[in-house]
Amino acid sequence: MDARPPFKNEPFTDFSVPANAQAFREALARVEGRLGQAGPCVIGGERVTTKATIASTNPADPEQVIGVFPDAGVAEADRAIAAATAAFPAWSKTTFEERAAYLFEMADRVRKDKHLWSAWMVKEVGKNWAEADGDTAEAIDFLEYYAREALRYAKGLPVIDSGDKNSCFYIPLGVGAVIAPWNFPFAILCGTVVSAIVAGNTVVMKPAEESPTVAWQLMQLFEDVGLPHGVVNFLTGNGEVCGARLVQHPDTRFISFTGSKAVGLWIAEQATKRTPDQRWIKRVVAEMGGKDAMVIDDVKDLDDAADATIAAAYGFQGQKCSACSRAIVVEAVYDKFVDKLVERAAKLQMGDPADPTTPYGPVISKDAYDKTLAYIDIGAKEGKVVHGGKAPDRPGWFVEPTIVRDVAPDARLAREEVFGPVLAVIKARDWDHALEIANDTEYGLTGGFYTDSEDRVQEGISCFHVGNLYVNRKCTGALVGAQPFGGYRMSGTCSKAGGPDYLSHFLQIKSVCRRR
Repeated sequence: MDARPPFKNEPFTDFSVPANAQAFREALARVEGRLGQAGPCVIGGERVTTKATIASTNPADPEQVIGVFPDAGVAEADRAIAAATAAFPAWSKTTFEERAAYLFEMADRVRKDKHLWSAWMVKEVGKNWAEADGDTAEAIDFLEYYAREALRYAKGLPVIDSGDKNSCFYIPLGVGAVIAPWNFPFAILCGTVVSAIVAGNTVVMKPAEESPTVAWQLMQLFEDVGLPHGVVNFLTGNGEVCGARLVQHPDTRFISFTGSKAVGLWIAEQATKRTPDQRWIKRVVAEMGGKDAMVIDDVKDLDDAADATIAAAYGFQGQKCSACSRAIVVEAVYDKFVDKLVERAAKLQMGDPADPTTPYGPVISKDAYDKTLAYIDIGAKEGKVVHGGKAPDRPGWFVEPTIVRDVAPDARLAREEVFGPVLAVIKARDWDHALEIANDTEYGLTGGFYTDSEDRVQEGISCFHVGNLYVNRKCTGALVGAQPFGGYRMSGTCSKAGGPDYLSHFLQIKSVCRRR
């Protein structure tokens, strides 16, 4: 067995160090020289193209094409499932240790060229340097953590002596569809794919239409480490066509999905429908978003609470399922806290995320831009816009960081996921009322609160119903191994990515009793 030191999180890059900043600029230059190139799908090791294509563009400069890829359809989806099915018997018989070795090698390779991975995300999805670096670090963490978890799962389960020779161990499920989002185009795609394959499954990975180029870098990494053909198959294309076929195919054993509530519910519904040739109940692992809240009690350090709320609301322009989109503030400090939020939001410098001084960039696409502005219009009717609310006259999908105060707890802006830089501020009578408002949502992903009372800390831990709760800090930035991530209610299946139970979603247990 591969003896490894205990897992520890990959450190973030300190860009105040001149050498680190220069290395990142050089990575951006390398990416600039490769923009606009065409890439293929990969099915069973074979490069596949289609007549129709999709193109990803730079959200800070939509005229700049990042990559051009096939618009795969039903035929390609069927071929990819067939290739994964053909590869499964041999791959499932490899040991956990053999499979883990691929992940360790991948982690080493990413670590050696981490800025290049981050630079692709700056260009394709509009992450600033720090957000992109965090995405890459999380991908490395998933590789290192799940490889070690595979070594632990290889030991099987303890069983008692019955007089016979008993054993209980894990075996893989089969062929899976991995459908990933654009907001963490490397970390989530990498984590969801490698967790499935290190468990012995084969997969078809389909990235979001907005981020195929980052996914293509990952597919090339799988090839570079010598992963057998068909273990991972790579499809780009429209989710409503290609993705839907992967979900509905009778040979698909499980679906690992991260995305919107509407699509997640559709996948869950489809998974319950047995097709004529289907021999199993499909398993769904889903993370579907949130309407996350920061609850602010009458605390002495309102500055710290305001800093945390702004960071959680506007990191990557609010385009995180964990982002704070509701600030629920007790009446005693409400006006003072709103003033502090406005003061800090006004200091967020908007610009091209390729510029290291830019903390705040564009939203991902025209659709996201239009949706965000539509919710700002709704907010202006439901409350009072006290900061932002406009789209500057410049190229790119830029929307100002927006704060809407005096939003009612049952208003649309307090209920619906915007997935953009819009913060609804809600007044609560007191601490108990604030918790009541925080829980009055169909979601249950992340949340946080600030209080100086130990009794309220304990009450909040017990009564604030989210999968990831943060006390006296921001509600974003879960670390692999430290804060297993995932929520319940309409936020998903509480799968807890980066936690000790995660690989079990892609495994089944076999019990063997032998007499002689």
